Amino acid sequence: MKKDIEAANIPYLLHPKPALLITCGPFEKSNIISIAWSIPISRKPPLVAVAISPKRYSYNLIEKYRAFAINVPTNEQSNAVKVCGSISGKDKNKWETAKLTKERARKIDTAIIKECIAHLECVLEKKIELGDHDLFVGRVVEAYGEEEAYGLGILNTSKFKPILHLGKDSFTTTV
Repeated sequence: MKKDIEAANIPYLLHPKPALLITCGPFEKSNIISIAWSIPISRKPPLVAVAISPKRYSYNLIEKYRAFAINVPTNEQSNAVKVCGSISGKDKNKWETAKLTKERARKIDTAIIKECIAHLECVLEKKIELGDHDLFVGRVVEAYGEEEAYGLGILNTSKFKPILHLGKDSFTTTV
C-alpha cells in the first residue's frame, strides 16, 4: 500500500542530492549557505541553477552582488554543511563556526572554501521567482577541482565520498 506524501515532503522523493556549500558576497564579508537543490541546466553556455529561499541572508547577497560560488564538499565536511545550514550568516560568522578556510575565488569577488574538492564560480544570469524558493541561474565563468577527485572528468568516488542530502537533517554518502 502506498501512502500520501505531504506537500512539504515532496522534494525528498527526489533525493538524495549532493549537499553543496554556496559562497556569496564580497570576499571580506562573504557568507556560506548549505543547499541541496541545484541543477546543471546547460553546457553551452555553462549554466547552473540553485534554489534559495528569499528568507535566507545569502539570497540578498547573491541578488545584490550578482555572483556566487558553488563549493563541492565531501562527506568529511558533513559537520560544516550542517552548521552552515542551521545558523544565519547575519548573526554569526559561519567561516569560524564551521571551521572552514577562506580563499579568493579566481574570477569573481567572493571566497571559495579551501577544504572543498571543486568550485564553480558563477555570475548571476537570471533570477526566476517561483514559490517559497527562487531559482538563481548562474553562468559558470570558472570551474576547477582537485585532480585526484576529477581526473577522469567525473567524481572519483573510490577516493572522495560526496555528502548526499536525504532530507531534513539526514545525510548519507556513497559506498
